[in-house]
Amino acid sequence: MADESVRQALALHGGVATRRQPLAVVGKRAVRRAVSSGTVHRVARGRYALPDLDASLAEATRLSATVSHRSAALRHGWSVATVPERPELTVPRKRHLSAERRGDADVHWRDLPEGSVDRSNGTAVTRPAQTVVDCARDLPWAEALAVADSALRSGAVTRAQLREAAEQVRTTGRARVRRVVECADRRAANAFESVLRAIALDVPGLVVEPQVRIDERGLRVTPDLVDRERRIVIEAESWEFHGHRKALHRDCARYNALVLRGWTVLRFSWEHVML
Repeated sequence: MADESVRQALALHGGVATRRQPLAVVGKRAVRRAVSSGTVHRVARGRYALPDLDASLAEATRLSATVSHRSAALRHGWSVATVPERPELTVPRKRHLSAERRGDADVHWRDLPEGSVDRSNGTAVTRPAQTVVDCARDLPWAEALAVADSALRSGAVTRAQLREAAEQVRTTGRARVRRVVECADRRAANAFESVLRAIALDVPGLVVEPQVRIDERGLRVTPDLVDRERRIVIEAESWEFHGHRKALHRDCARYNALVLRGWTVLRFSWEHVML
């Protein structure tokens, strides 16, 4: 039961998380037990991930393929909106690979640009910019934005590098890639918030920014999403930050203060957004 709690916490946080956020909720002992049982893996000091990462490497080796898309994003230590059920891989466009041979892998056929693959650790993995581009081309808008936000947040790639990679896309999907790159924002706190922003950006006339500082009449707060012109605040309510009475009291005071100053406050749970 404790192992399942740790796994659920990781899944809700995009497959990769630290012991402080959100694993502090389940406790150090539960995390240690989950690592010992193999339910989760410790990928760096204080940083943990679901074991799906190893599966992607094994399948890439078996098929002589490149780890790509969300599997590559997880290898880079980024959070994703949805952890893929099967390893996501890429092989050259003209390579024949039967359904039986593909087995438990989602395979994409694409000729990757020169220099876009890292082979330094014995397994081919798309580099950060290429990973973002691949996700933008092939994943739903919200999933792709979550990856791009996380890539910028990690510091592994810059917006200039993403724009340069986007310009190399000459075929189907270029418009999708450019939109993801231009809307990506390192200020997004997590994949949950990224998906909420993606939904909001699809609403005609709504222009939201993540983590905007509001300083009005003695109130200083930084909501998850803000439309400055329409004075709308949108909050992604994560259970790991609102699990005790002190947090509830603080949130009530903050939201009431915003409403009294003329802001409209909309609150969404993880289930509202992700499901």
